[in-house]
Amino acid sequence: MDYLAIIVITLISGVVGTGLGGLVGVLLKRDSNKIVSLLLSFAAGIMLAVVCFDLMTEPLDMMKSGTVPQFTPWIVVVAVSAGYALVYLLNFIIDKRTNREVKHIDEHHPQTADDLDELIHADHYHSHKDSKNNLFIAGLVMMFAIALHNLPEGMVIGASYALTDDLVSNLFSGSGFIMAIVIGLHNVPEGMAVSVPLVSGGMGRVKATLLTALSGLPTVFGALIGYAIGGISDMMLVISLGFASGAMLYVVFGELLPESILMWKSKLPALALFVGVLAGFLLVAF
Repeated sequence: MDYLAIIVITLISGVVGTGLGGLVGVLLKRDSNKIVSLLLSFAAGIMLAVVCFDLMTEPLDMMKSGTVPQFTPWIVVVAVSAGYALVYLLNFIIDKRTNREVKHIDEHHPQTADDLDELIHADHYHSHKDSKNNLFIAGLVMMFAIALHNLPEGMVIGASYALTDDLVSNLFSGSGFIMAIVIGLHNVPEGMAVSVPLVSGGMGRVKATLLTALSGLPTVFGALIGYAIGGISDMMLVISLGFASGAMLYVVFGELLPESILMWKSKLPALALFVGVLAGFLLVAF
């Protein structure tokens, strides 16, 4: 029953979140930089709060209670570094496959998006609008890259739910549910990145949206893996939580914050981050 609950919640977070992004991508009016910037900052704040106030503090509480060894903080540091490094590598591959074809991307250009067209890769349409085949292939590359990227994000949800004693009764509360919501929101621009080149390459809007939603399916498998590993033993739970924390810290500091600030060079994204941290703290506290 626990695994069924995990499947349901991550289907919503991964498949529905990415699919919603795909739908937005095929319908989007590209004048929403400021709104997207604030949403990214707010989501980053909630993620940061959950990681710092819950996921990374749980191993310390376990150490104090004597269920894990005193060197546990070092295990957490290694696991966090591994999670961060893996997601960094996956994002490096995605950027390498997409940015190289856009004329204004060079060594002086920021490595993250500073415009909504870049964030959803609609700039590929402007660069290759006379070659639909290239656009279609770019969309497929993005679909598989995002699918691979969603695996560790699913592990975050699963590891967070591994902290819950009665998962079915607490499916819609606690850090696991918070992470499912925030990762679902984070998947929206990723879905946009897949659907825009697919549609621009000639695929129908309905089919492009459905294929984009399918790229969120690995979130389910990742969640099942994270939940299973976390349930093996207390030390494996510590490792799982550390890995999940590292993955989310990269998403916050390597993706969401740089993108939001570059998209709207204002102090308001920082304010949205601040509000997100407070909101995340309250969600964890209650």
